[in-house]
Amino acid sequence: MSKVLIVYGSTTGNTEALAEILGRLIQEAGHETTLLNAADASAPGLCDGWDMILFGCSAWGDDEIILQDDFDALFQQFDLINAKGHKVACFATGDSNFTYFCGAVDVIEAALERLGADVVVEGLKIDGQAQSDQPEIQEWTKAVIETL
Repeated sequence: MSKVLIVYGSTTGNTEALAEILGRLIQEAGHETTLLNAADASAPGLCDGWDMILFGCSAWGDDEIILQDDFDALFQQFDLINAKGHKVACFATGDSNFTYFCGAVDVIEAALERLGADVVVEGLKIDGQAQSDQPEIQEWTKAVIETL
């Protein structure tokens, strides 16, 4: 059994709902999951003690990518999370009407790669509200689980 930390930043509740779905699916596969709101996260050593860390964040913006406020505060201290050598993956909910649809995934993945993390699957991008029966959520979660 692997230990998976799911850190998320959510303003409207969509990303939080997706984090909960992912946590449930990973638990159903026999792994331990912990959900952590970015507002309650502390950057120093955040990745320590976990077999995988999933990062979820909503974002918006047409001129630039603007991360969700609570996640952005954590992101400003990402150099302290000790990501090097850790398995990670990213997910987001967003609105495809924005220029940078779910752009948080791209920004966070790039930062994690720069910090030496192992991004095990391409980020999950969901338009609007997540539903647990969405095929892309099921497939992404399966791919994540296969890397544990």
